[in-house]
Amino acid sequence: MTTQQIILWACAYLVELVAVIYFTRATEWRVVGALAGGAAAGLLGMGAIALCETLGWWRVPFASTPYFVPLFYLGLSISLTPIYLVTWRLARRFGWRGLAVFVSVVAVIGPPRDYLIAAMFPKWMVFAPGVAPILADAATYVGVVALGHAVMRLIAGPASEDRLARHPRKAACQNHLR
Repeated sequence: MTTQQIILWACAYLVELVAVIYFTRATEWRVVGALAGGAAAGLLGMGAIALCETLGWWRVPFASTPYFVPLFYLGLSISLTPIYLVTWRLARRFGWRGLAVFVSVVAVIGPPRDYLIAAMFPKWMVFAPGVAPILADAATYVGVVALGHAVMRLIAGPASEDRLARHPRKAACQNHLR
């Protein structure tokens, strides 16, 4: 992966982030929390890349320039941030069950997505044969979603306390008083 490709990749995800912020009607604190979640999950993702390369499960070639790894981390963090605004909306609407379903879906569709990208762009990533790389990839997806959501929740508070959250008991009481 070249520096130019990472910059284009990060810019595309930045456009996506702006759209997700707009469509989720995220508050400033929710956006700050999602950005912090993206930063934390980006570190986890970089660690997973390093660990799995050491174990021989996959290889992500990094350029030897001093700015490549920080640039890759920044792009990874930006690409993860919109996920946490989506998980916030899911948690607000469906509670922990919705979040659990989302994490499960990500664990199932994440590895085939990465294998498809690796097949299309073999200079970006190469997987070793076997089931271990698939399981490690799925575990990485679960980890980045769970960690990023937890950090966002820690900073911005639970989704149920958000000003846009539905409170069924409050609504029932208000309807009863009318």
